[in-house]
Amino acid sequence: MTLSMYQASIPVFKQMLGALSAVLTKAEAHAAAKKIEPHALLQARLSPDMFALLRQVQIACDFAKGVSARLAGVEVPGFEDTEETFADLQARIEKTLAFMATLEASQIDGSEERRIVTQTGTPKEKIFSGQSYLLNYGLPHFFFHATTAYAILRHNGVEVGKKDYVGTY
Repeated sequence: MTLSMYQASIPVFKQMLGALSAVLTKAEAHAAAKKIEPHALLQARLSPDMFALLRQVQIACDFAKGVSARLAGVEVPGFEDTEETFADLQARIEKTLAFMATLEASQIDGSEERRIVTQTGTPKEKIFSGQSYLLNYGLPHFFFHATTAYAILRHNGVEVGKKDYVGTY
């Protein structure tokens, strides 16, 4: 049996976004218990030249919805980057999951050779096949930002571990 493009994308994004949501819940509880201003965690970063937690979560959501939409051949929904709180980030994750729930396996399966163009008309324009886009671009970028969000929180004392990162499967 072969692995379909749908199986390699949507369930993976759903699992990891669910885990990210649970980690953010733990982070918010940690901030309250330790009397840490939530903004301090939301603006925490691993290095001065890296994005803060808040932006890492936004970008992880952007990759999940963007990759899913492009593989399905539908327009990528635009989300404004206005989140400022843990609740805002939870809402963004929910909005991302809700969008992905509108996509059918039949829209994504067979997209291996679909032509995917990123940043059309810019010097950063890249052209991929659907399979290359998912496996070599979309998933690695998604995991980078989800992992970095987890690492920021772990580095700042939030008691999370591998099971929290992986989530429910």
